[in-house]
Amino acid sequence: MAAPGPGVFVIELPASIGAAPIELARVGKWIERVETLRLDGERPTSRALAARLASFWLPAQTILYVGASEASIGRRVTAMANTELGDRRPYSGGHWLRTLRTLDGVRVWWAPTDATEEYEDALLAAFAERVAEADLAALPDRAVVLPWANLRTSTGQRRSTGLSGSLLAEAVEAPSPPTRLVVVPDGDAEGARGEPPEPKRRAPAPRAARTAATAGGGAVATAGAEPITSHVHVAEHLTAEGDARLRAELDELTRVRRPQVIARIRTAKEHGDLKENSEYHAAREEQSFLEGRVQAIEARLRSAVIVEAPAAGSRVGLGSVVTVDDDGETVIYTIVGADESDPPRGRISSSSPVGRALVGRDLGDHVVVKTPAGERQYRILDIG
Repeated sequence: MAAPGPGVFVIELPASIGAAPIELARVGKWIERVETLRLDGERPTSRALAARLASFWLPAQTILYVGASEASIGRRVTAMANTELGDRRPYSGGHWLRTLRTLDGVRVWWAPTDATEEYEDALLAAFAERVAEADLAALPDRAVVLPWANLRTSTGQRRSTGLSGSLLAEAVEAPSPPTRLVVVPDGDAEGARGEPPEPKRRAPAPRAARTAATAGGGAVATAGAEPITSHVHVAEHLTAEGDARLRAELDELTRVRRPQVIARIRTAKEHGDLKENSEYHAAREEQSFLEGRVQAIEARLRSAVIVEAPAAGSRVGLGSVVTVDDDGETVIYTIVGADESDPPRGRISSSSPVGRALVGRDLGDHVVVKTPAGERQYRILDIG
């Protein structure tokens, strides 16, 4: 394909097709090859997955995919054609195309431009405006209307398909050990004069954390020094209040702010050249931040473990309201998850030095917390 520079492109059928020509055997091989592939959280059958893909087919449309490349359109299209279903590389964009029976007769239209993101967005918006209401009504997700093989907008707004883990995980290569090059004068290298090499010295073992002495008759916990542990992924915990707050923010972002930003982008497009349109770029940047926050919240909610607050008077846990004596001053802390932390309002993370020291303690316990300014001692007065 003779398109060596940056630009946008469209992959189009020669004529519209009433139903998605999906090859069931290809879908089956995709499922077998990618063990992480899930449909609504479950391992799908070939027919269930093919039916879900077909549900996004727009019978009256001929455009299958809109793409862009900041380097070379030709290389991008070639990379797509050379990527097996389930692979991430050379380029996995539009990988649903590989489930079709054949791509014979499909045409690729392209146009050079340096403003690839802006014009890709404009093409996707123009496509969505052309879709008839009858076709929209049949879509599982009407919030994000895209050509069949596009799964997200140019700013990262994803279509809700119910699929997850549809690509093979990339192999992670262990980093090379650090090396050091020491240049010494000729004849000074170890053993050059015939002397035996010096024995290798072993690094000293790390000192164990010291346990603080018991004070005031209560148990004492010391926090601040991190133990040496292996890197194990642990699901983060979230209080019910924190879960409700995140869901409310997500609702505000998707139902209120997203339509507002889209309206701003649509208005800005009417002002002329997209490349020199500052209002358009500002709206696009806001949309990018908004969609990033939406994805972050959705990921947090998927992985979070909701923890109910302990009953009043029990040991300190996530959600507990703890009253402590801090050198004669009464301070109230609420123990929350990392994402809910708000120290000025007394909401401290369970992974913070103070939170870590308080969790698991009882009424009357004395707690010693190591901080950069030195040790601080707390006595637990009440657990609510």
